[in-house]
Amino acid sequence: MDLLSDLVLQVVSSPWLYLAMFAVALIDGFFPPVPSESVLVAAAAVAASTGRPDLVALGLVAAAGAAVGDNIAFAIGRRTGTTRFAWMRRPRVAGSFAWAGAALDRRGAGLILGARFIPVGRVAVNLSAGALAYPWRRFALLSVAAGLCWAAYSIAIGLLAGAWLKDQPLLSAGIGIVFAVGLGLLVDRLVTARARRVAASV
Repeated sequence: MDLLSDLVLQVVSSPWLYLAMFAVALIDGFFPPVPSESVLVAAAAVAASTGRPDLVALGLVAAAGAAVGDNIAFAIGRRTGTTRFAWMRRPRVAGSFAWAGAALDRRGAGLILGARFIPVGRVAVNLSAGALAYPWRRFALLSVAAGLCWAAYSIAIGLLAGAWLKDQPLLSAGIGIVFAVGLGLLVDRLVTARARRVAASV
């Protein structure tokens, strides 16, 4: 266990952590299986015990990666549109796109900001925003704000876990990750259930 703890501490102390954080957050913007929250929460939990890494710098790097990734998802949506593939033209999927378009018109800022906290939801919303011609300049500003809020939230979870288990950085990182993933899955389920109800009524 001590060997594993030493390895984790070496990883979070490495300057390469910042590059890895940027890359993971960027890819997570359009490929949700990549767990960017887990990396950031774990690093924050360890920092609560050891003082490393610099969480302000890591948070800014993570937010930048997240914003770039979200804009890549937007660009993919803009390029593919909402009717290119047969599955997009199915009544329920088409209804979901119609709902997303109406929701983006009415409360686009809230939808884009909120979706950043849902691993699969953010990809769906950002793709839809691009496909449905949401104004890119507005989206870009919102993606930066969403990335900053998301990074602060992830770091806060890690710091809480780290403060709770001050002398056990490895355990605090694990608990922080479990809490962040569990909360993300819960929110994802709630949003998915609501979207299905709305799509069924369209």
